[in-house]
Amino acid sequence: MPKLKAATVDAYIKAAPKEAQKHLKELRAILKVVAPKAKEDIKWGSPVLEGKRILYAYTAHKSHINFMPTRSSLTPFTKELEGFTTGKDTIQFPYDKPLPKALIKKIALYRYLDVEENGALWMG
Repeated sequence: MPKLKAATVDAYIKAAPKEAQKHLKELRAILKVVAPKAKEDIKWGSPVLEGKRILYAYTAHKSHINFMPTRSSLTPFTKELEGFTTGKDTIQFPYDKPLPKALIKKIALYRYLDVEENGALWMG
């Protein structure tokens, strides 16, 4: 799928495939609850939330969304992520399954606290 070109997160979601939009909106809402003061932006063509530094990014693809909370934020949840496709810094959530909202919230909170309290880096 070609990279979506959008100037805002709202425009990114609107330009995403119809099947992606529900997951994108749900993921965005979870992340905004965890980091309500984080600034939303588009960087490298992807929606991001930033606190002291980038907290999370996410992208729409043909059959899934990618959530990027960084490798160091995924490591503590290795057991809970069994059954999901993961990359070095990412988790894939297919459109044909509901989002694991509680797990996403735990990972997002871990990342948020790691950045805000420990100064964790982006993609560190």
